[in-house]
Amino acid sequence: MRLFVAVLALCLSLCAAETCTDPTFSPSTYTTTDAVISSETVFIVELSLACSNGVQSVILYADVNGKQFPVTRGQDVGKYQVSWSTPHKQASSGTYEVKFFDEESYSALRKAQRNNEDVASIKPLFSVNVDHRGAWNGPWVSTEILAAVMGILVYYLAYSTKSSIQA
Repeated sequence: MRLFVAVLALCLSLCAAETCTDPTFSPSTYTTTDAVISSETVFIVELSLACSNGVQSVILYADVNGKQFPVTRGQDVGKYQVSWSTPHKQASSGTYEVKFFDEESYSALRKAQRNNEDVASIKPLFSVNVDHRGAWNGPWVSTEILAAVMGILVYYLAYSTKSSIQA
C-alpha cells in the first residue's frame, strides 16, 4: 500500500503544472492589412518564452477583449502562438492587448467570469500589445468602371472630332 501511495504521489508531482516565474518573452505580431482578398481580419501573435526558474513547457491561455483562446506550443522549446479572427467591420484600427495566463491564473479568471466577479483583479503572466492599422478595402472606384468611363470618353472625343471634320 505504501508503494502505491508513493507511486501515486510521484505521478501527481510529475503531472502538476509548474508556474513560470519572471518570464522573458519576445513577441512578433501579424494582422491582416488587405480586406479585398479576405473575409475576416486575422491576428497572429508568435512569441518565444523563457522562465527564470527553467520551466520549459508552460501551458498558456490568451485573453483578448474578454474572449479566451488556447495558445499552441511550437515544435521548438519555448515557442508559442495564438491566433484569432474577426469580421473586418468589427476589427477597428488600434492597439489590442493580449493577456497571457498560465493554468493557475486562467482557472482563477474563468472562476471570476462564472461568478460575475471583477476580472481586472486577476493579473496575467504577461501581456503583448498588437497594433492593427486597419484593413485596406480597395480603391474607391473599381478598375472596370474606370476603364468603361475612359472608353466612353475616348469614343465621345473621337465621334465629336469626326463630326467637326465632316461639317
